[in-house]
Amino acid sequence: MMSMTGKRRRKSAERAIVLVATAAGVILGGEVAQAQQIVVEGNKRVDAGTIRSYVTGTASGSPEEARRNLLSTGLFSDVQVSARGGTTVVRVRENSVVGRVFFEGNKKVEKATLEGIVESKERGALSQAVIAADVERIRDVYKRSGRGTAKVSYRLVDLPNGRSDVVFTIDEGDKTGIRAINFVGNRAYSESTLRGLMTSTEMNFLSFIKTSDVYDPDRIAADVDLVRRYYLKNGYADFRVVNADARYVESGDDNTGWVVTITVDEGEQYTVGAVAVDPRIPGVDREALDGQIRARVGDVYNAEDVEKSLVGVTNEVNRQGHPFAQVRPTGQRDRASRQVSLGFVVEDGPRVYVERINIRGNTRTRDYVIRRELDLTEGDAYNRVLVDRAERRLNGLGFFKKVRFSNEPGSSPDRVVVNIDVEDQPTGSFSVAGGYSTQDGIIGEVSVSESNFLGRGQYVRVAAQGGQYAKGFDFSFTEPYFLGYRMAAGFDAFYKYSDLTRYSRYETTVYGGQLRVGLPITEDFGVTFRYSLYNTELTIPNNIKRPYNDCSAPIPGYTLGQDGKPITQPGQLALYPNCAYDGEASIALKGSTGSTLTSLAGVTLAYSTLDNLQRPTNGFYGEVKPDVAGLGGDSKFFRVTGDARYYKELFFEDVIGFVRLQGGHISALDGNPLRITDQFFLGPSLVRGFAPNGLGPRDVGIADARSNAIGGTTYIGGTLEVQFPIPGIPKDLGLKGAVFADAGTLFGYSGRRNFDVNRDGFINGTPDGRGATCNYNSFGAGAITVEPECVNVRDSAKIRSSVGASILWNSPLGPIRFDYAYALTKDEGVNNGFGRVGKDQLQAFRFSGGSRF
Repeated sequence: MMSMTGKRRRKSAERAIVLVATAAGVILGGEVAQAQQIVVEGNKRVDAGTIRSYVTGTASGSPEEARRNLLSTGLFSDVQVSARGGTTVVRVRENSVVGRVFFEGNKKVEKATLEGIVESKERGALSQAVIAADVERIRDVYKRSGRGTAKVSYRLVDLPNGRSDVVFTIDEGDKTGIRAINFVGNRAYSESTLRGLMTSTEMNFLSFIKTSDVYDPDRIAADVDLVRRYYLKNGYADFRVVNADARYVESGDDNTGWVVTITVDEGEQYTVGAVAVDPRIPGVDREALDGQIRARVGDVYNAEDVEKSLVGVTNEVNRQGHPFAQVRPTGQRDRASRQVSLGFVVEDGPRVYVERINIRGNTRTRDYVIRRELDLTEGDAYNRVLVDRAERRLNGLGFFKKVRFSNEPGSSPDRVVVNIDVEDQPTGSFSVAGGYSTQDGIIGEVSVSESNFLGRGQYVRVAAQGGQYAKGFDFSFTEPYFLGYRMAAGFDAFYKYSDLTRYSRYETTVYGGQLRVGLPITEDFGVTFRYSLYNTELTIPNNIKRPYNDCSAPIPGYTLGQDGKPITQPGQLALYPNCAYDGEASIALKGSTGSTLTSLAGVTLAYSTLDNLQRPTNGFYGEVKPDVAGLGGDSKFFRVTGDARYYKELFFEDVIGFVRLQGGHISALDGNPLRITDQFFLGPSLVRGFAPNGLGPRDVGIADARSNAIGGTTYIGGTLEVQFPIPGIPKDLGLKGAVFADAGTLFGYSGRRNFDVNRDGFINGTPDGRGATCNYNSFGAGAITVEPECVNVRDSAKIRSSVGASILWNSPLGPIRFDYAYALTKDEGVNNGFGRVGKDQLQAFRFSGGSRF
């Protein structure tokens, strides 16, 4: 509030202004003599001198003009100007002053958002017209946030001293999002295909948990650009969006909401008829420029290939010492043959330098995070291609709601100022996830992630998991520009406990960490260097509920001794094979219990041309990962794994073909047998239809019919899959079907084969097992009374195969997949006298999924 002294000073100043104006009028001929006879009535807060100044300051001197001027100030609800004899009487009725502004009933829209859009402000003049306009502004905010039926009203609470509080009461109503997305003019692609490209979706029965069906004009504009790029990528060089119209339709039934109509002109599909580079700068290596061209004659025209070629040629000619060179794409369409001839003209451009780069609008993201995405800086030669590339990079970060580049002249004709206007958007997330898988059972996860940590562009994630058969946590940190270079460095810390007793007879606990540095070599190829240090603890449960080690460590009162009675004293030998009938771990597992520390250095070589990392429809991804363990720790091995995937749209719309090949091999470096925890254990990740740890080498020398998996050193597998939309189901529900065929094998057990599990210092009668000869065929139900000490390995390289069908759901709850597979070929195992053992373990149904809310 203004002090009394301040008020007196203001009134004195106003009187002085009026006196000076009056005196000036007298000097100029007495034109304001009448103004000295102005009487002001009804004012309480506004000074009379201020009101007189509006009357004397009119150009025409008419009472009506004075009245309009006073009303336009917003200080008065009514003004009357009249003449009373030789006196002008001004009667006013002052508006109240806004005390405070309150919002009631708002749950879906934050108070800060509403405060930012209303014009009724604390200590401002109270205007019924402004408040009415604020009501419409609030309704518009709710309409844009998917609550088009929201009702807004207001009331005034009178306070002393001419003040009034303004209270907006909001009935948010039900959600009203995008009711329909329609396309007009499309022939080559169906509406469902085009809607599938968009991040905006139509309302359906999942609207109560999803937000993608809320109308957002910025998101619609981005979606329209996705549609445009899709057409240009698939050969429609003449494509254009004629109109994108959004109408809000109000109805008394469930059809209330936004209707978005996008009108397109597809044109014809073109192929590449010719490709040429035209260097007009002496001394340029043309062959080097040709090597940067992605487009090939006969290919379907692809605007993305043209963009990548443009950037590649620009970088190459710059490397050759021509910083001012400009690369200009040309295209000549032959509509008769539906071919487009591409040209890349390389010529000297104007010698224009970047004088300054202004970054505006970033309230959270640091300037240097934006600048490092640019391939040019102050003082560099200005290059439009590199500017466009920087704009695409910034848009791809996900840090900003919008990014806009613009130029303005610099201080001289050869200088240009580059302006980058951005708008930050939220980049953090807190999620609670839950799901079920046939391997881990019911599992839940709580995670917090931030992709722009402290505005530095760093990625941080903390997550904890817990479930029926698994639990753990992990922490990840990534700096995308390590030491100021375009390479990502980070570290991970993790802990995971897994109960594998449903498929084998052991549990594992793995904890440790990893350091990594990733270096992009080209747009498609990158190298990541890794160092991992982790500890693996293998334990075998041994209690009455899970007596998986009582042949070696009898459970008093439960395990039968050789006299056929329950053992009462430690050190007694169990009666074999009776102790194995309720489940018993392989002696290979028993000999591997305890902790194994692994120090591992490795490299990941990855190449990708996928069009979409999350939902690929075209492109190739391949990686090779060689690893070496032995820089300290207990494990010493060399391991290499590879994975290659190829996606291709087939002849029918929305039908995706998928081919995958994978393989790996591990071998010891010191000539000793490998630890069992270092070998490969595989199942449905290699061939669906098989249980986790369900295929590969197994110990068949025990009475446990399930026969424990003991791992292998070599695996290879392949997959053929076709994914397709399910007829009759709206595509935006995210449901697809698939049919597949898998084939693969795991073989080559290379671990120890004899163990002194009977703790007598001998293995088959030979001290320490040296020179021991294991007769793997001598095990018989009636021939052995103590546990065998030799591992009888069933190690078959037979190809396992299966066929099946799947349902895939990219739901708002997270990705869900259900597979049913039928095994065509499998290993049937052998009969070891206790029954058929060593056979592959099958699992026809496989379900995995999760939720995020």
